[in-house]
Amino acid sequence: MQDVFLALIAGLIVGFLFAWVKLPIPAPPALPGIMGIFGIYFGYKIFQWVSTTFFA
Repeated sequence: MQDVFLALIAGLIVGFLFAWVKLPIPAPPALPGIMGIFGIYFGYKIFQWVSTTFFA
């Protein structure tokens, strides 16, 4: 849970700094960006499951 909190704090600080310097947000549009992150995470987890289940 501490990792989640630290990631949130880091994101808030970076977002604040980008807005302060008047730079565009360094992220894709909200929903596609979130879906991309979920896809990467679940793809990684599926690979771990397949490699331990079928090739261990």
